[in-house]
Amino acid sequence: MIRVIFFLIILISSNINSQIFSEKDVEVCNSKFNLAVNKSLSEKPINEVIVEIGKSFLGTEYVASSLEKKGDEQLVINLTGLDCTTFLESTLALARCIRKDKNSFNDYQNELTFIRYRDGKIDKYPSRLHYFSDWIYNNQQKEIIKDITKEIGGKKIKFNVNIMSGSPQFYRQLQENPDFIPIIKKQEAEISSREYYYIPKDDIGKIESKIHTGDLIALTTNNKGEDIGHVGIAIKMKDGRIHFMHAPLAGSKVQISETPLGDYAKKIKKHSGIIVLRVQEP
Repeated sequence: MIRVIFFLIILISSNINSQIFSEKDVEVCNSKFNLAVNKSLSEKPINEVIVEIGKSFLGTEYVASSLEKKGDEQLVINLTGLDCTTFLESTLALARCIRKDKNSFNDYQNELTFIRYRDGKIDKYPSRLHYFSDWIYNNQQKEIIKDITKEIGGKKIKFNVNIMSGSPQFYRQLQENPDFIPIIKKQEAEISSREYYYIPKDDIGKIESKIHTGDLIALTTNNKGEDIGHVGIAIKMKDGRIHFMHAPLAGSKVQISETPLGDYAKKIKKHSGIIVLRVQEP
């Protein structure tokens, strides 16, 4: 009975603050914080915490488009089903909470909001960082990450993003709220005006030693109108090589690539290279 009352209190609070989650999400979140206590993760560097929390999600089912809900924009949490971005965001949010000794579900909600939304604030659908290159830019401004791609040998890349404003029929919120399309289009123009760097996939092996376990990896794509095709976490394995921990695609589960990161990137035609992000201590 106490547990039910506790959950109802949280659920009422979530509705007030425009958040969607389940009792199971609270349980999973708390299990990660318990893991952190058992392994003394709060005393370890942020990159090691990220790896341990990421590994704790191995085997979690892939669920696509879990953030796309009807109605006003809300913080959606689904820790029992993840896509590549929600896996990365959830792992990062939990790791930052652990390093800051903030181990409640509410702390996790606040951290996830700070990471997922422009300047950490929910203000309708366009406030979510839909394009991952925009996510990189904004989370650098928040000093959560540092894009180290240029300093480890990256080459210039320009994105020409327009997939959202150009194909609004594929986005529920843009269909329901066409007034959002000009806002998204303006954001796309800002992204496209920026300068980014990437490591071409044929060069990943040459700079692999400069990638640290726990770095965040964004795979650039050659798909027209897009910027980043996939994201995940670098993890150093027993073979001494950097592999890729990620939620691959529908029908699969969170996993670690069998081959090193460079070989993984080469296997998929649409991937053109990688952007490497180093998580900063909170």
